[in-house]
Parts: sequence; structure tokens; C-alpha cells
Amino acid sequence: MFEAFEVGRELSRAAYDAREPALHTALLAAQELARAQQRAVIVLVAGVEGAGKGQVVARLNEWLDTHFVQTHAFWDKADTDHERPPFWRFWGCLPARGNVAVMFGSWYTDPVIQFAAADIGKARFERALQRIVEFEHAITADGAIIAKFWFHLSKRAQKRRRAEDRRQNLKFVSKVASRGRYYAQFRAAAERAIRATDTVEAPWYIIEAEHAHYRDHTFGETLLRVLQRGLAVPASPTIVSGRAAPQPAQPAQPAQPAQPAQPAQPTPAAPLEAGARVTLLDRLDLGQTLAPAEYEDQLAKLQARLTDLSWRARRDRISSVVVFEGWDAAGKGSAIRRVTQPMDPRLYRVIPTGAPSDEERAQHYLWRFWRHIPSRGYMTIYDRSWYGRVLIERVEDLITSREWRRAYQEINDFEEQLTEQGIVLVKFWLQIDADTQRSRFRERETTPHKQHKIGPDDWRNLELRAGYEQAVVEMIARTSTGSAPWQLVAANDKPFARVEVLRTLCERLQTALEG
Repeated sequence: MFEAFEVGRELSRAAYDAREPALHTALLAAQELARAQQRAVIVLVAGVEGAGKGQVVARLNEWLDTHFVQTHAFWDKADTDHERPPFWRFWGCLPARGNVAVMFGSWYTDPVIQFAAADIGKARFERALQRIVEFEHAITADGAIIAKFWFHLSKRAQKRRRAEDRRQNLKFVSKVASRGRYYAQFRAAAERAIRATDTVEAPWYIIEAEHAHYRDHTFGETLLRVLQRGLAVPASPTIVSGRAAPQPAQPAQPAQPAQPAQPAQPTPAAPLEAGARVTLLDRLDLGQTLAPAEYEDQLAKLQARLTDLSWRARRDRISSVVVFEGWDAAGKGSAIRRVTQPMDPRLYRVIPTGAPSDEERAQHYLWRFWRHIPSRGYMTIYDRSWYGRVLIERVEDLITSREWRRAYQEINDFEEQLTEQGIVLVKFWLQIDADTQRSRFRERETTPHKQHKIGPDDWRNLELRAGYEQAVVEMIARTSTGSAPWQLVAANDKPFARVEVLRTLCERLQTALEG
């Protein structure tokens, strides 16, 4: 693959100076159009050490309006990065819609370097690349434009560049790619990664980087074409002084794998049979109750156990994520209070999930949940969660059918990343019947300290219960996995539900601590 980018392409300083002003103008126009269309743009800058990636990033910041550009350098990991799934720090740097993020280093850096250094094997490397494809598919399906650039140098050119940098007292960042004896391994790992992740929606562009003027201009021209294509703007020749400018003799070309890896397309959800829907929710015995004395006894024992387990989890650096979903008035809030009462407030955070803010609306829907993932030893409790995507947003027709169908796989991948990191993930669905829900709504209307919990939307949602029920059944069927199963809780009797929640959470924590 890389041999085609070791032929010594050049562009004279005079030719570069003649073309650069028009390129600058065209890139600014494309950036403005991306803002108008509210499209996030992600520019990945990767490649061999010594290829001048820092100079390219500096040039790009000269060309674009930097009010709407953020450059992120992923070098040494902070402690907080090690304590969460690998993609946590990348989700936090994704640009809002209409903005540009330049990723100087990215989600490719660690897998390529680790594989080149033989720190990970082939199977783990391939799994990392597949996860990258899934991640890029999720953010491009949400409307983001990804432009991935690999800046290449031959071994001889890199050796010469390293010698020049040593004379200038410059340092290389990569511990693998900077060493000549690792060049072959690094090159092989990079080629494998590029071939596996060169997709239609996020293709790679390889740029020969030996000569700076050719490198910079080719990068700018290629990025312009990526933006024009992504924004559905007919590509046209760069205009210089009212006439078409000559194009570079050898423009950058996308990597061409023999079999381009295509991201898995979301399979349309086959409607589950009506009988399956009824059976799924009716399996729960909603008549289960606890007598007051038995409830108080079990509550005290389980809360004492949770106190101990939460401190042991802190000691053993085991984090947990607890998700509460269920019908309106199913008792999610009271169950959460019974969970948090025995815990030290320093050990947990409760994240109430309502309508997204303007900042959250400008991001992929999972962004606001990624940023609250706990560090090791702590617990995050979500009072409603990412499942709003396949419940509220689906039933209320706030998103397209394609968007909520795609979300099942995105959610499963997200949760798999949590559990692979060792996070204890517990998901509760609190089930009540329609009569109980209606009765609790009436109680809220007549109880002064509960009236803030009821409004016209709650009654309207009750009328949509059949649609929600269908969505709940499909949600559970498609997102209850071996590593992240749903816990269905009969909640017509609140004391019974609270005890079930506490018992389940304690058992899951106990298993993790003994693991």
C-alpha cells in the first residue's frame, strides 16, 4: 500500500503560493456551510513520526476560523483515562454540531503502536479495529463528517527527518514509531489498520509527506473535497484569479483495500409477535407484596450489606453503573433513594435524565452519558438513561425509524465497552400495570408534596401506553445481553420493588468483588 506514496512528489514554493489563497478561501466557505448545516467535522491526523503532522495541524488552524475549531492531542494518558473505557476520552472531545475537531492522534494510536510492539496479539488488535469501525459508524450516522489522513514517510526519509530534528533538539512522541528498528512493524500494523477501517463513510487518505509544500497543499485540497462531498456541494476546481488553477500532479488518494471493510448496517427490527410482547411483560407476578414488618427487616439487612459492599468496591477500585427505567410513577425515585441512603455520598452520583440541553442536543445522544461514566471505585446511577432513544424518542416520533433501529446496536456496543472495562452494569425496568399507574397519578394530583410530579404530559403518555409497551418489549429483547442483562422488577408493590432492587444490586456487586 505505502509504496505508492514513496515516489518523491513535490510542489514548488511558487506553485504553492499561487494556489494557497484560493484553497484557504474555499476551506473557510466549506466550514461556514458545515456550520449552517449543523454538521460536526472530525479531522484525524495520523502517520509516521517525523512526517510534519504538527505543521499540518498548524496550517489547518491558519486556514479555518479557529473560533469553531478545537485541536486535541492524545499523548500521555491521565489517571482518569486509565480508569474508564478507552473511548471515554474521545467521546468527551467530539465536536458539537457545526464545529470542527482536529484529532492529533486518535483512537487508532494505541492499537497500532501496541500491535507493532507485540504488546497485544492479532485477535485483540482485530477486535480493536472492529470497535473503531462501529464507533465511526455511530458518529457518521449521526451526521458527522470524518476525514482521516495518514501522513507517510519512507524509512529513509524518516531517518533523514529524525536526524534533522535531533539537530534542532526536537523530540519524538511515539516510543515505537520513533525507533528505526520498529519501522517495519509499525508500517505493517498501520497498513493492516487502514485496510480494516477504510470504509465508505470514513475512508482513509494517505499523503506523501516528504516535501512540505506538496504535503500541505494536498492535505488541504483533499480535506476540501471531503467536505464538499459530505455537505453535498458539487466539487469544482480551485479558482485562482478568476480561472481554474492547475491541480497537483499526484493528489492524495484514498486507501484502496482489496476488500473494503463495510460497517454493519442496522438490520431492520422484525416486529415481535403480539403474543411475545404480552408474554414478556406478563411473566412478572405483579401481585407480589411484602408485609410491613418483613419489608423493614429486609430493607435494613440489605442496606447494611450495600454499605459494606460499596466501601469494598471503593477499596478494590470496582466501579458500577446502575440504570433505572420504568413506567411513570413506577417508583424509580423511591427505589433510588433506598439505594443511596446507606451509601456514603462521596461514593456515588445520581444523574437525572430529562430533555437534553442545547449543549447536549448539539452532540451524539450518547455523549451526555459517556461523560458521567464513573472512575474506579465509584457508582453512577442514571434516573432514566440512553434508553430514551428507543422509548420516548421512538414513540413520540422525535427521530426517524432508521435512527431508533440503529440505536440498539449502538447501545449494546456502548454497554459492552463498560463491562469490558470491569464496570458492574445493572439495568432495572420497573413494571406496573395500567390501573396502578392511573391510581398513582391520581394520588399525585391530590397530595401537595407530590403535585410537582404530575402534569398533562403524564396523562397523555398513559394514553400512549400500548405504543410504549411495544417499544419496551423490543428494547428488552434487543438489549438484554449476557454482559448487560435487564432486571425486570414487579413494582405494583413499592416495598417489594425496593427490596428486589437492593437484593439484585448487592448480588451483582458481591459477584464482582469475588470475581
